[in-house]
Amino acid sequence: LALMFDEFGRVEERLRQTLERIRIGKLSGAVGTHAHVDPAIERAVCEKLGLKPATISTQIVQRDRHAEFVAILAVIASSVDRWATEFRHLQRTEVLEVEELFSEGQKGSSAMPHKRNPITSERLSGLARVIRGNAVVALENVALWHERDISHSSAERIILPDSCTLLDYMLVKLREIVEGLQVYPERMETNLAMTKGLYFSQSILLALTHAGAERKSAYEAVQRAAKKTWKGDGTFVENAKKEPEIAARLSAGEIDRLCSLDVHFQHVDATFKALGLD
Repeated sequence: LALMFDEFGRVEERLRQTLERIRIGKLSGAVGTHAHVDPAIERAVCEKLGLKPATISTQIVQRDRHAEFVAILAVIASSVDRWATEFRHLQRTEVLEVEELFSEGQKGSSAMPHKRNPITSERLSGLARVIRGNAVVALENVALWHERDISHSSAERIILPDSCTLLDYMLVKLREIVEGLQVYPERMETNLAMTKGLYFSQSILLALTHAGAERKSAYEAVQRAAKKTWKGDGTFVENAKKEPEIAARLSAGEIDRLCSLDVHFQHVDATFKALGLD
């Protein structure tokens, strides 16, 4: 969730920058020459509407701005999709570290009563595809015949309101997922235990090279210990201690110290501080 906080901070910044660039209006006549409308009138009207007059225009404001706006909406939708996909993965039966809130009386399947599908996350992933598709339409609208045909108009009447409405809905639903998320720390511990400590392999590899081992031979020694663990022959720590090339350079105590979760948690406070969450 700290990653989500950071990602949506970037999302907010991008959207703010884009909105500033597209806050443009024009009242320069049918071909953009101000032949019948004084530029002062354009400036006054735009100011009243909170817009900046286009530096130069034709009959329309050029559509690269609209394309950027819809593209940013697609990026935001993809960020929503990224987290919806992560929650869906974490809710799989064989992982089950988090779960969408499942209300009393809710059904996961009309045919299989046992199912507890992450239906909201799945819905968000589907809607993100729609907005990404709309971004392609917005890009197609940039190239217009002879500075302005009306091929863009019919498409924009669909993609602009739909993209904004869909994204608003998606953000509301993502917030609801996060607020109601069921988190299972015990299952996380179980899943970690299932690895038998294999995730400590890099710590041992780096310690061996720091102790003077040639990297290739150190890598192969750690890999041998890992392979034994994969095959079910003890834990990684046990196999690392039995591996001659590892034991020759690292004591049992050093291996125990390196194969501790404290190594991975030592800079957590600094990470939260960098996010402004200390």
